[in-house]
Amino acid sequence: MEFDKDLRSIQEVRDLLAQARKAQNLLSAMSQEQLDRITAAISRAGAEHARRLADMAVEETGFGKKEDKEIKNKFAALTLYEAIKDQKTHGILHQDGERRTVEIGVPVGVVAGLVPSTNPTSTVIYKAMICLKGGNPIVFSPHPSALNCILETVRVIRQAAEEAGAPAGSISCVSTPTMEATNTLMRHPFTRLILATGGAAMVKAAYSSGTPAIGVGAGNGPAYIHHTANVELAVKRILDSKTFDNGTICASEQSIIMEQRMEPAVKAALRAQGAYLLDEEETKKLSGFILRANGTMNPAIVGKRVETVAKLAGLTRVPPSARVLVAKETGVGKGHPYSSEKLGLILGCYVEPDEEAVLRRCIEILEWEGAGHTFSIHTEDEEVAKRFGAAVPASRVLVNTAASLGGIGATTCLFPALTLGCGAVGGSSSSNNIGPLDLINIKRVAWGVKELDELRGRAGVGESTPDLEQLVQQILRRLKV
Repeated sequence: MEFDKDLRSIQEVRDLLAQARKAQNLLSAMSQEQLDRITAAISRAGAEHARRLADMAVEETGFGKKEDKEIKNKFAALTLYEAIKDQKTHGILHQDGERRTVEIGVPVGVVAGLVPSTNPTSTVIYKAMICLKGGNPIVFSPHPSALNCILETVRVIRQAAEEAGAPAGSISCVSTPTMEATNTLMRHPFTRLILATGGAAMVKAAYSSGTPAIGVGAGNGPAYIHHTANVELAVKRILDSKTFDNGTICASEQSIIMEQRMEPAVKAALRAQGAYLLDEEETKKLSGFILRANGTMNPAIVGKRVETVAKLAGLTRVPPSARVLVAKETGVGKGHPYSSEKLGLILGCYVEPDEEAVLRRCIEILEWEGAGHTFSIHTEDEEVAKRFGAAVPASRVLVNTAASLGGIGATTCLFPALTLGCGAVGGSSSSNNIGPLDLINIKRVAWGVKELDELRGRAGVGESTPDLEQLVQQILRRLKV
């Protein structure tokens, strides 16, 4: 009997979750050293196949650049590994002899990993590494338009992980992606946590599933060029950032903001470095292709070359050398598409009368879309950076760096991650750059240090307590760590 696609996909999810649950029992009994060997194997495999998987991603989705997706794959495989290789995530994490407490790391359980089409292969490598480092199996739900490259990435890292000792079912992927399959994965009682990276609707569905979730909303970061900035360098960083992988990283700049006195210098630097500044007619033409009728981003502009976007909008004067299209914007919200997230080579441009107006505009843009995500500022005045950092609703405030790479921790000392929490203001359960420590629970063992008589204000009967080190060893033996 042949079942419909949606029924087959639901049954596949149930089977994968059953296997993952069995794997969880085995992973929970492993030592930190065993989990570290598995994590290292994923790292090596991801790095070894970085270029091939990057090529597959671009060829399948049409988004981005092969050479930049290779960098992202290596970032996930190597930079992330260096950051987490010595982290303690399992067993005794910390003990305080004076306060007589012990902290014990335990896995959260089976994780549902939702994968976007913009960063498919790097996201798989990254999420598998942070999950297995904490002893959690992961079942991936792939974006349908990136299915083949995601399946191949899962195959590569799964084989490496299992050869290093990971039990079967530790890393798996739905091969028949449907909405029904994703909903089943998110709502199933075996799923303990959802790690959601993707569009706003998908993240909202994750939080509405009834299962604990870590999700990230849209990025829509403004970039402020302060009057103390090195303008040429600031523009270089912004253009380098926006053109990296054709703008598909959600932390990338979406608009440039400046005071009126800075307009001539900034626009001259933009033109000199290959940006094409649209005139009023061209701005209007392109505006109709940024968003779809329902207000969501038009996939036709995502990760595409300037030439492709210009042709789509009928812009005939854009030179072949143009790196980014820049359009002047004066408003925020509905009817102002340049004020929204544009995961492509398009930047909005705002000119405000003074610094206070700039700050208000930055807040307005982030509150419209991108609250809690990323804001960048270019300035030599540290106090201005701190002031804006305290005022804007962003979890990452980046100073004098390319936002796309600074936000993920490639050009800054932020934790290297491809899932960037937006905090409560952005509807997210975390404001962190998500890592293994976000995917474990911590048990706390605490010995009594006072008697009830002491709380009542009377001297208690003194009684010696067991030696803490002996008790810790008993816990370790019981955990078999």
